Amino acid sequence: MKVLVTGAAGFIGFHICQRLVSSRKCEVLGVDNLNDYASGELKRARLAELEKLEGFRFVKADFADVTAFDGIYEHFRPDYVAHLGAQTGVRYSLENPAAYVHSNVDGFASVLEAARRRPPHHLVFASSSSVYGANARVPFREDDDTGHPLSFYAATKKANEAMAYSYAHMHGLRLTGLRFFTVYGPWGRPDMTPILFARAICEGKPVRLYNHGRYQRDFTYIDDIVDGVLKVLLYTPAEKNIPPWRIFNVGHNHPVEMALFVRMLESLLGRTAQWELLPPLATEMPATCADLTNIHAAVGYEPKVPLEEGLRRFVEWFKCYYGCS
Repeated sequence: MKVLVTGAAGFIGFHICQRLVSSRKCEVLGVDNLNDYASGELKRARLAELEKLEGFRFVKADFADVTAFDGIYEHFRPDYVAHLGAQTGVRYSLENPAAYVHSNVDGFASVLEAARRRPPHHLVFASSSSVYGANARVPFREDDDTGHPLSFYAATKKANEAMAYSYAHMHGLRLTGLRFFTVYGPWGRPDMTPILFARAICEGKPVRLYNHGRYQRDFTYIDDIVDGVLKVLLYTPAEKNIPPWRIFNVGHNHPVEMALFVRMLESLLGRTAQWELLPPLATEMPATCADLTNIHAAVGYEPKVPLEEGLRRFVEWFKCYYGCS
């Protein structure tokens, strides 16, 4: 079968492509514009790993370019689509909201239009736990109120879910959104907590802990995320009484306080962090935690990698890639 993956050089997209190709049952086409946000060097390194694999092809393109993406889509004619490309980052959306409109709104519209013209069996797209915003109830359930996003990034992801619903309703497309919860692991994004903190510890720089280290995050190891994505992607909602539009949480369901996360990194790296305790940020939620009832019932998803093991694997990769000994 043929699978098109946008954001193929991104953190999650890279691992999805690897797993699909390793199954030897898929022909995978990756699309990515290789922009320099969150380290273009790391994206190119991921891509170099993918291009070693038989069954993987790559096209450098911006999926928000309607003409270019439609041509790629029509030529490849995918059976399945994993739309993982996006402008990421909660705090960066304060600085450059236009980038989020371009990639997350215009870009998703481009992908939906291509799928409308030639429907795949199933299209899965990346949403985010950030959509829960000011929600005070933990753990987060998919039917909770998501009408109060705390960042523009979250607002664009909420818009993606509404856009997908309208296309499923109007055009009968089979669409599933996945709300990811704090993904970490080897080849992770350098703008996210694990690499930011690990680099600071190795370089003897302060680890900046907002809300005095009391934020809690539902850290989810990349292999568990990949399992969830592929189980959902390949479980097409075609059976009677299963709606063509769905939303699932993909997380770990075991939130950890950031101060404890730093302590664990200190132990694994064998170094002591310099702590810089800071007040809360207006864009951040106090805690995140995924209720996994719905995705477990639908496809049997269960996260398997505890934080202790996932961080150990991450630190092994980090030391090798960044040269921290």
